[in-house]
Amino acid sequence: MSGALKNIKVLDLSRVLAGPYCTMILGDLGAEVLKVEAPGGSDETRRWGPPFKEDVSAYYLSANRNKKAITVDLRTEEGVEIVKTLASESDVVINNFKTGKMESFGLGYETLAELNPRLVYCSITGFGETGPERDMPGYDFIIQAMSGLMSITGTTESGPQKSGVAIVDVLTGLYACIGIQAALLERTVSGKGQKLDISLYDSAVSALINIGSGYLMSEKIPTALGNTHANIVPYQTFRTADGEMVIAVGNDHQFAALCKVLGKPELAWDDKYKSNPVRVENREQLIPILQEQLLAEKTAFWQEKLKGCNVPSGPIQNLEDVVNDKQLQSRNMFIEHDHPTAGRIKMIGSPLKLSRTPVEVKRHPPMPGEHNEEVFNRLKKMKTYN
Repeated sequence: MSGALKNIKVLDLSRVLAGPYCTMILGDLGAEVLKVEAPGGSDETRRWGPPFKEDVSAYYLSANRNKKAITVDLRTEEGVEIVKTLASESDVVINNFKTGKMESFGLGYETLAELNPRLVYCSITGFGETGPERDMPGYDFIIQAMSGLMSITGTTESGPQKSGVAIVDVLTGLYACIGIQAALLERTVSGKGQKLDISLYDSAVSALINIGSGYLMSEKIPTALGNTHANIVPYQTFRTADGEMVIAVGNDHQFAALCKVLGKPELAWDDKYKSNPVRVENREQLIPILQEQLLAEKTAFWQEKLKGCNVPSGPIQNLEDVVNDKQLQSRNMFIEHDHPTAGRIKMIGSPLKLSRTPVEVKRHPPMPGEHNEEVFNRLKKMKTYN
């Protein structure tokens, strides 16, 4: 079986996370991805660590499988001509240079579209290619701060907190992947490519979803609520006899079931708690009642009871717990693959489960310029590169 994006060629001039994460997803789906770096390897994540395994960074491994890799010096005419040639036969070009940098190389959209009118050209920048901040560099942490995400993460005591992962880079990579596939689909009708202008800032603000919508409606500045929810109660962490767990009640029926399990069925009919809007208004009174009941037993006990009556809940797991989780193991979310220098490497699998064209890991995350000889020899045979 072939991947869903078989025959799609992607020329990847991105580095760090948002761009490489996008192109890894495309590669997982069967696209042929060629990673372009400066001589020696210019993706900074190759040197981000520890941990390393035989000098190979775990960070780099996380976003670069299913790609080939070449090294090209874009400061030279020869290097630029190589990229132009490769772009002329590609379906997608993606980069995350600062605004205007690709144009300074002579590799802007207009130039490459003249060579290949069907090209889908995706630029990822910090703030987008228009607007007063278009020339500013953008990093995930900075964007988390500026976008409002940090202002609603953490608690009053902790102050603003960033996400535990570079969530803006991940979101931007996903948006880029969606946009690229939409442009490829549209191309089947129009026969024409187009340019995508994707920014970290835009992506982060779009992720404000209900919190952003709430502010637009009320003009009330939201505050950080820690592990509680602004619009749903109870929807938070609770302490148990041996630790903590999360309970996420999404409707009144689930709340009634929770109350019954906790030995407090009368709460479900109390005028102060019988519907979610009044529970939100009276959370300060309700939560201590629930918390007192939950302290009576261990997490596993409550997990089993709540699972039996379909009340959403779960333990707070560390990464060791996650890797040993039988559900995730059954879904192939942790995989292994051979690497030429690091040996057998472990990676997080793909969440994309396609029935006819399943995701397949065919290539290890490449070494710098690992495929120079293969790619440059092919270009020579085409007599387009001497």
